[in-house]
Amino acid sequence: MQAQILPSRAALVDRIALQFEYGQNLIVLLGTSGLGKSYMLETFITDKYNSFNKAFVQVSASVNDVSLMSDILEQSFNSPLIDHDLSLSENFYQLLQQQPCEACLWVLDNARHLSEELLQELELLAKNSPVTLYIMLASQSKLAINNAVEIYLEPLSAHESKQLMSWYFPNLPYDEDPVFSAFLNEANGNPSLLLAWQPTEHVADIVKKDKVSWRVHLISLLIIIMLLIIGLLYKNDMTQWWQTYYQNQQSQDIATAIPASKITATPSADKEVSNANSDISKADLPLEPVSDKSQGNVAPHKNDVPAIMQSLTRQAQQSAQSEQSEALPQSLNTPETIEPIESDDKESPQPKISNNVSDNAWYLAQPDNNTTVQLLAVTQEKITREFIIQHNLSQRAKVYQTKRNNKVWWVVTIGSYASLADAKSALSALSSALTKNKPFYKKISKIKQEIARLDQ
Repeated sequence: MQAQILPSRAALVDRIALQFEYGQNLIVLLGTSGLGKSYMLETFITDKYNSFNKAFVQVSASVNDVSLMSDILEQSFNSPLIDHDLSLSENFYQLLQQQPCEACLWVLDNARHLSEELLQELELLAKNSPVTLYIMLASQSKLAINNAVEIYLEPLSAHESKQLMSWYFPNLPYDEDPVFSAFLNEANGNPSLLLAWQPTEHVADIVKKDKVSWRVHLISLLIIIMLLIIGLLYKNDMTQWWQTYYQNQQSQDIATAIPASKITATPSADKEVSNANSDISKADLPLEPVSDKSQGNVAPHKNDVPAIMQSLTRQAQQSAQSEQSEALPQSLNTPETIEPIESDDKESPQPKISNNVSDNAWYLAQPDNNTTVQLLAVTQEKITREFIIQHNLSQRAKVYQTKRNNKVWWVVTIGSYASLADAKSALSALSSALTKNKPFYKKISKIKQEIARLDQ
């Protein structure tokens, strides 16, 4: 007998004892072969009713009723005188008169080998015994008894199956072992089959991997991720560098096309070139198409470099003569440098988006507990205007701005409702064209939090 008992089996022992306390004097434990009925009977008779006169009998097909009756009575009484011509009940009543006892517990295993006459005697004694008499039988099939409580012994669960095996086999395979898993499934919670496990025969040959291998894979993965991050950062930096380089090239091309007059300016007129260049930008250079008034035809565009040089020289000389004729003292302080076109050299700063183009102030004035219905969220203000005009929402819709992932978003909502029921009614009243975008409810407090992101 094993020293431990599984939780489900211990609960069943308590249940059987409780049935006896409720007044059921005859209990039959049913179950297929190998489920542990004999162990249950041994546990029950050992742990329960220690003050009773106990009798435990293993019934077999070779045992007759007389010998079985003698075994039961000899374990219940001290040196009883048994009359083999009398029945079990008659001998029991006669022995009670000779040796009075308080209570008896009879446990019979393999009761399917009992004859019908003996079963009837046991049923009669359990019902009409003058003293307390508890009879417990175990069988693989139902017995020919009418007034008995039948308790079915269930197979073990998967957890208790492994627990039972761990008591007898200290080094069980892992649950992932295919052979061990198949063995548990085929045993189906039968203790006799579970204890037939052969560790040397039912273990799959699994090659245990080196413990360092997972570290190598982890380090390789980290290196690959690091290289990808470096590649992305390098690509981003190269993209910004090429954009800056392209813009600088464009600004240099524009800047070098304007101060070309320095090449043709005479040494005597070096100081007047800067003043002349300020007027050149407003003058009609030969880069524009020249019209022939006499013929009414427009000459095609030509890059006539000598004509450009002559025009620059002529205008510089005219500007110098006009300044000398006026004799202004300020002409001596004229700067000799040409102002570059700064608008092309540097990117103009992007204007900060103001909240005035949306209804952010209207949302901030609404109660936090109110609910609105969100219809659309896009990153282009033009789409929101077209959406409002398309669905005739100019008088109903409100638009607020927020920032997500460093991008400004325009969100279109409709209404401000004090309760969720009003918001649901408004949502159900929307047209099918508006419900295509799957509108949903949103708290005003949440919208205020999103509006606050613009200042972050």
